[in-house]
Amino acid sequence: MRYSELLLPTLKETPTEAEVVSHRLLLRAGFIRKLTSGIYTYLPLGLAAIRKVEQIVREEMNRAGAQELLMPMVQPADLWKESGRWEKYGPELLRFTDRHERESCLGPTHEEVITDLVRREIHSYRNLPVNLYQIQTKFRDEIRPRFGLMRGREFIMKDGYSFDATEKGAELTYQKMYNAYSRIFMRCGLSFRAVEADTGTIGGSFSHEFMVLADTGEDTLAICKDCAYAANMEKAAVKPFEKTGEETELLPLKKVETPGKKKVEKVCDFLGISPKQLVKTMVYLADGDPVAVLVRGDHEVQPVKLKNMLGAIEVELADEKQVFDITGVPSGYLGPIGLDIPVAADQVVSAMANFTAGANEKNFHLQNINFPRDFQVFQVADLRQVTEEDSCPSCGGGLELTKGIEVGHIFKLGDSYSKALNATFQDGSSEEQNFIMGCYGIGVSRTVAAAIEQNHDDNGIIFPLPLAPFQVIILNLDPKNKEISSAAESLYAQLQHEGMEVLIDDRDERPGIKFKDADLIGIPNRVTVGKRFAQEGEVEIRKRRDGQTQSLPLDKAMAEIVESIRHEMAATKE
Repeated sequence: MRYSELLLPTLKETPTEAEVVSHRLLLRAGFIRKLTSGIYTYLPLGLAAIRKVEQIVREEMNRAGAQELLMPMVQPADLWKESGRWEKYGPELLRFTDRHERESCLGPTHEEVITDLVRREIHSYRNLPVNLYQIQTKFRDEIRPRFGLMRGREFIMKDGYSFDATEKGAELTYQKMYNAYSRIFMRCGLSFRAVEADTGTIGGSFSHEFMVLADTGEDTLAICKDCAYAANMEKAAVKPFEKTGEETELLPLKKVETPGKKKVEKVCDFLGISPKQLVKTMVYLADGDPVAVLVRGDHEVQPVKLKNMLGAIEVELADEKQVFDITGVPSGYLGPIGLDIPVAADQVVSAMANFTAGANEKNFHLQNINFPRDFQVFQVADLRQVTEEDSCPSCGGGLELTKGIEVGHIFKLGDSYSKALNATFQDGSSEEQNFIMGCYGIGVSRTVAAAIEQNHDDNGIIFPLPLAPFQVIILNLDPKNKEISSAAESLYAQLQHEGMEVLIDDRDERPGIKFKDADLIGIPNRVTVGKRFAQEGEVEIRKRRDGQTQSLPLDKAMAEIVESIRHEMAATKE
């Protein structure tokens, strides 16, 4: 491709709308342009990078035995009502009616559609297992779309669904998809981890997220330093607190005045205690109903763990006015004794002795509180965020908290959808059984953004070779010089003949602009044809990632580039 003929509108300045690195660079490099909030046009190089991800996905999904199809983006409300998700999914589901007043939605995902297809077409265990996938545009009406392709309303996604006759078969399919996803992200040239995750609105019993590791990631991961355990913060388990063999003397309750001391730090400083000796009483609204949650002073409630424990659709922290309206106590002075709303406790609290908490009276706290002597709860559970002070729940080793970006998610759904939609098949005994399902998603456009978040510098994008829109960019530094232009064109033709993806910058621009644009768009290999060739017969080869350069004659340069690219591409497939 010739740069002079390419739609590649690079920008010198960062657009004010750009919030994260990938958003900024995708706009500056001319890969995307915003149409409206959370919706973007993919320009030629942006689309080329997306197509690279799609190709890798297709190859690995087909290799794992999955079959590609394409389902409608518009879905009838009847299917979603049948599954129970029409109300449950929330405002992110864009609902509308057609001219006949029939309700529909734009598909954010396709569990209902694929289950309806399979229940109509597959009736016997002899036709199982089956694994179907598509790569398609999705729409989720995000309340606050941001970060460009990282959290848009419209995006490109690969979603796949498996149907098995037995739980054992479903587990084998899940493992196949786990392995396929691992190969996909390795072939994309990304540093990633598969982590245990919450199933969210998709549902199901078990899931893994595939997270690209990046300092700018919006998700925090807990990774064991000694074993393969990894989980996101919503799922990261905390090992039960083990009491020592020593019995602690339970002291009598003591009411103390704490005037104006509401925050944990202020109360602890005033009383001369550690946050580890204090318990916070947090009020949450679970589907509108209040519940109090007890956590140690230096810990935080994990809302998803709480939501799952309660079986709630939505959980949110009550504000100060709501807390007072519900309890009659100002926020900061709440405690578990005498509280007339349901109380749940994190497992650490149940193991504490002689702790301090609010007295349910303004400006007062109680000391030497003990459970279950002084109060009762309806449930003790793991309800808090994991910290680096915790040990791995798998091996007991140390945990490290790091940032990541979700690019893939696989779910073991079981029969939740097949039962709701009455999707059955006949087993070997001619008995009707529900399909055992799995669900497997990859954010294709999001993967490109995540790759940039992980691979960039101050000058622009540094694409992993498998995702780069072009493998090589040739800079013709003097298009008016016949000798230099002839050499650049010859190299361009030879590299294309060898099957390389090449962009030649043949614009009549200053060398400095060409160098800056080449760095900005992130092509892995740069070949400069300029004065050195005219004087010494050599061209310069430069690696975008590490800046390593070498000068070689034209024929040797061509051989070096081809060998380097073929070697690197082969390595990603091993």
